[in-house]
Amino acid sequence: MKILLVLDQFDGANNGNTMAGRNLAQRLKERGHEVRVLAGGESRENEKWGLAVYHVPIFNNLVTRQGFAFAKPDMDKIREAVGWADFIHVLMPFFISKKAIMVAREMGKPFTGAFHVPPECITYSINMGKWKLVNDFLYMVERDYIFRYIPHIHCPSKMIADFLVKHRFKSQLHIISNGITDEFFQGSKLEKTDEFKGRFLVVMSGRMSHEKRQDVLIKAVRLSRHSKEIQLLLAGQGPLTEKYLRMGRDLPNPIMIRFYRRDELRDMLHMADLYVHASDAEIEAISAMEAIATGLVPVISDSKSSATGQFALDDRSLFKAGSPRSLAQKIDYWIEHPQQRLEMEPRYIEKANEYRISRCIDQMLDMFSLEIEENRKRLSK
Repeated sequence: MKILLVLDQFDGANNGNTMAGRNLAQRLKERGHEVRVLAGGESRENEKWGLAVYHVPIFNNLVTRQGFAFAKPDMDKIREAVGWADFIHVLMPFFISKKAIMVAREMGKPFTGAFHVPPECITYSINMGKWKLVNDFLYMVERDYIFRYIPHIHCPSKMIADFLVKHRFKSQLHIISNGITDEFFQGSKLEKTDEFKGRFLVVMSGRMSHEKRQDVLIKAVRLSRHSKEIQLLLAGQGPLTEKYLRMGRDLPNPIMIRFYRRDELRDMLHMADLYVHASDAEIEAISAMEAIATGLVPVISDSKSSATGQFALDDRSLFKAGSPRSLAQKIDYWIEHPQQRLEMEPRYIEKANEYRISRCIDQMLDMFSLEIEENRKRLSK
């Protein structure tokens, strides 16, 4: 089957949406499908229709600092891409996705969509994440602008599906994880490199932005009874990197912030002692799932706007959202109970197995098949 994926940004690996698209494309190809992409950036023959990128007035600096870019609709390329495809799947709720859906409807092509951009991920970037009226309004905008045209929506977590039901989305919802790639299940604990030896290595990975709340983790390490033993490592990059470096430079062991390639990240997680995910808003934290797949016990925010808490096996791995003191208490617990931490590690690997990407691709293809059959019936009427 010829499958077209539509998303604003496909090149690079600096945000979760892009990585979800790249992983999906690769796994569909491995299943024997021909996959091409409609996205911003340069065109690549037999792989990608490239579109120009918007420079957003006033907000362009904010958008680019978040590691994102909006693609400009080019109707000639959109028609060519949709005309080539047997099936279209859109991953973003913006301009090119709306145009691709409208063309697919005209051509009678089957299509589905993914809900990867909840309003909270936008509003937290402008310090309005807890403004309920604003978030509710943006859910309505997404629903009426694009999702009311999409018969089947991929929801990466039950939390997102519940939010869409609450905001009166009428499409059929499919709860399917974006999945953990096999590389994170491979290998075993590694001996710490010299820079980490003798320290309790606490890790959080993800973009440095307001909603991820790395600031809560930095403050928690400062409050910990074991702060002199802890080495805090933030894996990633983003607009708040410099701020967090300043915040963490006076810790007993100054904070480390680094960007890792996938293989480097896997190896670093295999050296770590504890994983923390402090985010206030998250549709599905693949970074946390990857850490759990390596056997790390997590400590996760219990935020109602974050789906990541679903991976905690008990309350020892949950802390009160936004509270450095609560997080410090949970970190101290796991430092002081090493045997219990060792006992939980294989249980977390077992939990992560439920989210292997191979299972998730099976579910995505089932959703595609359902839409293909329903579209065939629609056309025959």
